[in-house]
Amino acid sequence: MNIRLVLYGLGIWVGATIALRIAGQYLLRPGDWKGTLILFAVSFPLMAWIVRRLCGRFQLRPEQWPAGAVSIALPTLLLDPFSSAFFPVVFPNMAPEVAGCLAGGCFGAARGRWSGRFSVHGDGGEGASEAAGG
Repeated sequence: MNIRLVLYGLGIWVGATIALRIAGQYLLRPGDWKGTLILFAVSFPLMAWIVRRLCGRFQLRPEQWPAGAVSIALPTLLLDPFSSAFFPVVFPNMAPEVAGCLAGGCFGAARGRWSGRFSVHGDGGEGASEAAGG
């Protein structure tokens, strides 16, 4: 576990939570699938890119990238269940009907963090070649 990456992950979670608390009602509206699609389409590749950048910045070896991805995702994995459970309190600006869409977006962002660990220098990474049997 890399404490610096955990702190970056916490900063990402706090920043995203603040952004959604300020403007989430414009992105996720009941019955509006476009906002949900945008959230899903942006969060996955953005988080994969952030993981790649942070693991590179901290000069982690390729075999350390999975642990780096977990370190970055850990705050989200620990705190999002509470955001979901207390959705009306945490996000009073958003309709309760969109709680599931937000949870799906958070899950997509977590998947993006994990997938970012497969791309070391754009070549698929050590983990990707092992997963493919190479």
